[in-house]
Amino acid sequence: MTTDQIRELARECGFELAGAAAALPADDRARYREWIAAGRAGEMRYLAGRRADLRDDPRNLLPSARSVICVGKLYQTPWPHTTRWTGEERGWISRYAWGGDYHDVIRRGLEQLDARLRERAGAAFESRICVDTAPILERTYARLAGLGWIGRNTCLINQQQGSWFFLGELLVSLEIAPDAPPPDRCGTCTRCIDACPTAAIPPGGGLDAGRCISYFTIELRGAVPQEFRAGMGAHVFGCDICQDVCPWNRRSPVTTEPEFAPRRFAPRLEEMAALTEPEFRAMFRGTPVTRARYAGFLRNVAVAMGNAGGERFRAPLERLARNADPVLAEHARWALRKLS
Repeated sequence: MTTDQIRELARECGFELAGAAAALPADDRARYREWIAAGRAGEMRYLAGRRADLRDDPRNLLPSARSVICVGKLYQTPWPHTTRWTGEERGWISRYAWGGDYHDVIRRGLEQLDARLRERAGAAFESRICVDTAPILERTYARLAGLGWIGRNTCLINQQQGSWFFLGELLVSLEIAPDAPPPDRCGTCTRCIDACPTAAIPPGGGLDAGRCISYFTIELRGAVPQEFRAGMGAHVFGCDICQDVCPWNRRSPVTTEPEFAPRRFAPRLEEMAALTEPEFRAMFRGTPVTRARYAGFLRNVAVAMGNAGGERFRAPLERLARNADPVLAEHARWALRKLS
């Protein structure tokens, strides 16, 4: 199989980007371990320990693997970006979570690709599908497969189509001639660094998760450090700022995937603050938003109301301040002090 044939099959399965890399340890694994050792993963312990060891080599996931087929699926929509949106009464949800859960969409596409490869290959082979949660350095192998370079904001950036992509991998025991990684084209641009409200992107690039709005609103289960709460603004789930300001996204195409069509991209803060747990699950069923969990999501809503200001938020915040969850209640009290 050639990489051109792989790309053709991947397009038929709904992927805009595709390429192949050798299933060998990558140099980035050393940088990844340094990132973990420096404490920049925050409290995301699943990224360290044994899971970190597995990321050293794709063959830890499939011993017979010889190639990593990497794919990218566009999720950019025509709806507003944070750089062109104001909504004092609404909370911002990251673009990737506006529609259906991407894990399901990417896995279905990779299952189709696997089936078509088997029709074309003419010989039996072993394979394994990886979608986001598998312990593999996704962006590293996507870069090696020619899909793009890893920008200062740590997103994979494709020169023609930008960075609004979900990534997935198909490990195969087939020998496929690898693609060549493209050059880094961030140049001297520092817009993502300059725009980050919590200074989560160091001057040299990379990401300090312990300062990142996405980390605070999705992964962090405890209290958000007070010094970063004001920087969270209206974000209640994730953050897109470093992609919104990236020049390579100016002409990013729009997805045709119906599963990614926006459902509720910026609900009213008061509406979200009043949700019961069953209502929360119903509102965001089938989307990534449920990963924040109910109490964590309301914690984020409380911070957003405090940052927005206005007496209309006093009553819902007073109600949240009486919640049995101590972390949620403390954030609501912080927000009430902001109103005062």
